[in-house]
Amino acid sequence: MSNQSADLIFDALGDPVRRRILELLGDGPSPVGQLADRLPVGRPAVSKHLKVLSGAGLIEHQSVGTRNLYALAPAGLVVAQQWLVRTWDIALASFATAVKTPPTPSRRSR
Repeated sequence: MSNQSADLIFDALGDPVRRRILELLGDGPSPVGQLADRLPVGRPAVSKHLKVLSGAGLIEHQSVGTRNLYALAPAGLVVAQQWLVRTWDIALASFATAVKTPPTPSRRSR
């Protein structure tokens, strides 16, 4: 897993419209028009958001006749999950070390 992949994913997830698109695609594949009908932005903006999500590996599309259907990529969030787990493990290990370390006595005793 590269940090570059995680950066692309988290950058893509940084926009609320793109997060909403992922939520909508959780219901199943959808064409751009149907996504745009359920979002506060127009179809051209949805297409741009889909391009970012696709570039990050979070979604994929397939052509069906004259329509492009967009769907969640099966392994799209794996890199983000791995990054979060690794970061959480480091934080927990640091916390465990801090809890086990006795407090240092104060230099000034009153």
